[in-house]
Amino acid sequence: MTGARLGAVAHWTLGRRLLAAALVLVLLVLPLAGVGLAYNFREAVTTSFDQRLTSLLRVMLARLEQDPISRRLDTTLSLGDPRFSRVFSGWYWQVTDTRDTTLVSRSLWDQRLPVIQSEGETLRNAMGPRGEPLRIAERDIRLPGHPHRLHVSVAASREGLEAEVARFEWLLGLSLLTLGVLLLAGLALQIHWGLAPLRRLHANLRAIESGEQKRLDTHLPGELRELARAMNEVIERDERMITRGRDAAGNLAHALKTPVSVLKTLAERLAKEPRHQIRAEVARIDTAVRHHLARASAAGSASLSGRVSLKITIMPVVEGLARLAERRAILFEYHLDETLYVRMDPQDLQELVGNLLDNALRWAETRVVLKANATNDGLRLSIDDDGPGMNAWQRERALKRGARLDERRSDADSGFDSSPDTGFYPSPDTGSGLGLAIVEDLVTLYGGQLQLEDSALGGLCARIWLPGTASA
Repeated sequence: MTGARLGAVAHWTLGRRLLAAALVLVLLVLPLAGVGLAYNFREAVTTSFDQRLTSLLRVMLARLEQDPISRRLDTTLSLGDPRFSRVFSGWYWQVTDTRDTTLVSRSLWDQRLPVIQSEGETLRNAMGPRGEPLRIAERDIRLPGHPHRLHVSVAASREGLEAEVARFEWLLGLSLLTLGVLLLAGLALQIHWGLAPLRRLHANLRAIESGEQKRLDTHLPGELRELARAMNEVIERDERMITRGRDAAGNLAHALKTPVSVLKTLAERLAKEPRHQIRAEVARIDTAVRHHLARASAAGSASLSGRVSLKITIMPVVEGLARLAERRAILFEYHLDETLYVRMDPQDLQELVGNLLDNALRWAETRVVLKANATNDGLRLSIDDDGPGMNAWQRERALKRGARLDERRSDADSGFDSSPDTGFYPSPDTGSGLGLAIVEDLVTLYGGQLQLEDSALGGLCARIWLPGTASA
């Protein structure tokens, strides 16, 4: 479970990572700052409170007197604060000696403060008459002429102090929470603004992938501008290499065309048996050359292909084959929506559809139907004919061995030979164009799928699915 979570975190976007780091930082720093501020405030308030108590204690010591004749303590002692006269007000003073002679403020009524002997001024916490928390300042002294040591105490309730500290901590927590939210919002805006160039770069890459753009936008910050320029150079180099490879494949095809034709002509002058063998070998050479040249012309085009209109791209091929079907008295139906688009090189798309249609027209008896429709995740093409079709073994072998789809039926054979020895291959010198292996390579190159099925018309149905957005 932990590994799965770590794996999910590893795939987080940069924005999410930065925001998570900011969140951790805020959750770590602000509470520590809050604890520090609350501690310092409590110490400052307590020190101020203690200073006030100490001042009252010193005033008490200064006003403490005794009668010179009776040597009794003055019972009219007052600190001038009405709270010391209000019963159980939380503010008290007390004077005791070793004989338990005690003078107390009116606020203590019949209660007494706990006494701890001390030489100097001391401060401590204790519980009051009604269980309230007290802060006591106290000191032992000797009055001139008085026979006993005196212990003087001044106490005040800590409830006000604690309430003030609690109120500060509540306001501090609320303030830090607000500050944390504002910081996170500010950091989120900063991250959003700071990563905007990366999002633009990503959008440019997606646009190039979908064929909507040819180059990356270089109006970016300095750190990304050089990267965009370098990537544009790579894209331009790939385009040049693809173009050069296709041109080389075409030139090679033209260069081999004449020697193969010469070999065929020379073979006609030979005797029947060697002529048949030489023609078969020349046909094999011709097929192999066209096979690999077609592969070379198709390779590499998928990554830089733009979106093209299906109907506009294949209409020249469809119209040409429609005239061929008319001459052969075959009903050719096609249903193409103008809103259908496909991300594919126009030449590859024309060769793909053209070869499948040409095969269907060669084998059809009376009817061929071409349909195209959009799906949720791409485009689906289907080509049906009412010819002899293929059985399951033939379809499996055709996809496995890359048999040609455009072979003509010979005069002696009205359909495929399905025997395991001969397969279903007609004479090698008939037909032209891409073989089934090239068609399948093209479909696979663009991330699609090719399937051969039984047609509702009674013949073969070639179904092609190509990924991507199919609707305009």
